[in-house]
Amino acid sequence: MKQHSAQARWELHTQRPLLALAVAFALAYAVPIVDSSAGRPLTLTCTVVEWVVWGSFAADYLVRLVLARQRRDFVRTHWLDLCAVILPILQPLRLLRLVATLTLVGRRARMASQIQLTTYVGGAVIGLLMFGSLAVLSVERDSPNGNIKTLGDAVWWSFTTMTTVGYGDHAPTTGMGRILAVGLMLSGIALLGVVTANIAAWFISRFEKDDVEERRQTAAIEALTEEVRALRAEVAAMAALGGGVRQPVPEGAEEHSR
Repeated sequence: MKQHSAQARWELHTQRPLLALAVAFALAYAVPIVDSSAGRPLTLTCTVVEWVVWGSFAADYLVRLVLARQRRDFVRTHWLDLCAVILPILQPLRLLRLVATLTLVGRRARMASQIQLTTYVGGAVIGLLMFGSLAVLSVERDSPNGNIKTLGDAVWWSFTTMTTVGYGDHAPTTGMGRILAVGLMLSGIALLGVVTANIAAWFISRFEKDDVEERRQTAAIEALTEEVRALRAEVAAMAALGGGVRQPVPEGAEEHSR
């Protein structure tokens, strides 16, 4: 139990630093793509930042594994985290580091009870839109037959793909670009389902609260009605009892009446 508490404290204290590192990763990933004329020093710096962020998430996974009470159960229930940590080692591609970091950030965000579902979904939409745009731009910009050449084209394509509108004015032509498109489509459908379910749950909870309040008021009115009926019955019984008993006449009152 002590180890479990230590793991919970670690996850609580490292939540914000890891999110800050994720923001740093986003900037390091975006700069070389947006600024295609970036020199080698800047590109190398961004690459180092990406690996440092990935290393931080890998270290976080190892620490949580050590602090876990049942390590086998931890590995079994956190297999996605393990894959996100291992993938960049097997094939050190920037796109895989992107997917790994997004996965780890999402897993840690879900662990934080203080993060509301709406905030998480909104952050996921913005993150997927941004990273999807940058990723497709990086793989499609140099394609001879591609028509996604600018960041604006990439953002427009990501937005229409995530919403499953698909106007077709911009479309990926490379294999990796099409894989990204499939991922964005599935993510968009999933997030739309979460948003719809969240809104429906909110309306249902509101109706349930109103229904509970109405039932409470109805029960209170019924209880008051029963009390009034009981009081009326008691008053009627006392009146009947008082009418059937002859009241005593004071002395002298009878002679005075004569």
